[in-house]
Amino acid sequence: MKTILLTGGTHGIGQEAAVALARAGHRVVIVGRDPARTHEALADIKHRANSPHVESLVADFSRLAEVHQLAADYRAKYDRLDVLINNAGTVFAKRTLTHDGLEATFAVNHLAPFLLTNLLVDLLEKSAPARIVNVASGSHYVGTMNFDDLGYEKGGYWIMKAYERSKLANVLFTLSLAKRLEGRGVTVNALHPGTVATNIYRYSPGWTLPFLAVAKVFMLSPERGAQRIIHAATSPELEGQTGLYFEKNLPRTPAPLALDEGVAARLWVESERLTARALA
Repeated sequence: MKTILLTGGTHGIGQEAAVALARAGHRVVIVGRDPARTHEALADIKHRANSPHVESLVADFSRLAEVHQLAADYRAKYDRLDVLINNAGTVFAKRTLTHDGLEATFAVNHLAPFLLTNLLVDLLEKSAPARIVNVASGSHYVGTMNFDDLGYEKGGYWIMKAYERSKLANVLFTLSLAKRLEGRGVTVNALHPGTVATNIYRYSPGWTLPFLAVAKVFMLSPERGAQRIIHAATSPELEGQTGLYFEKNLPRTPAPLALDEGVAARLWVESERLTARALA
């Protein structure tokens, strides 16, 4: 039985992945933002998986102090971590600042999992062989990384530009961390779950809703998207494989910018600075 920590486990592909992983006999700890919704999802997952080995923790990823507390809460309850699945994500129609004064899409989608992973990486090493799975997106191929205006303070914010940047950051972080952890028994991979019909689109501008209604007919179900997470998290054929980006369960060369070691190094430094500043 593996012990798996899954963020964004209260809806969509995260909730479906939790059901399948628990059904397969793993201990799954889901993380949700809202206590009531998390309790509801926990009951649903236990029921559908027919498993008592599903538990939950609560943290709002827009508040980095709560991410810090999440890591402490996990350590207080569990002595091992076999798989960390960084799945929580969001988008905002308008430029929004978090409690910490950070652009919200970048903070929730990149800085929060960056911080959580670094706070738990030693536990993953102690539990080796272990895996880190970062749920990214094919939209990273058109993402940009402007270090002079990471949070769009100077203007030009658009929902998809912000989302694409955060997903590019996910892939850059994956490749950087894989190199840092090489030879230490922890693999790090990213994946695109497919274009999935989930409530991540709830913050889309009103004018896009008619188009989304049509597009959702052609999107994957959350269950199918979840299978791609499960493959990366548990497939025996991926044992020891690290620093990869997957689409449809197959490795694919990521965007050229995601392979730029200079950009990756700068992003790591900026991520450390921003998470440390928020916690100061």
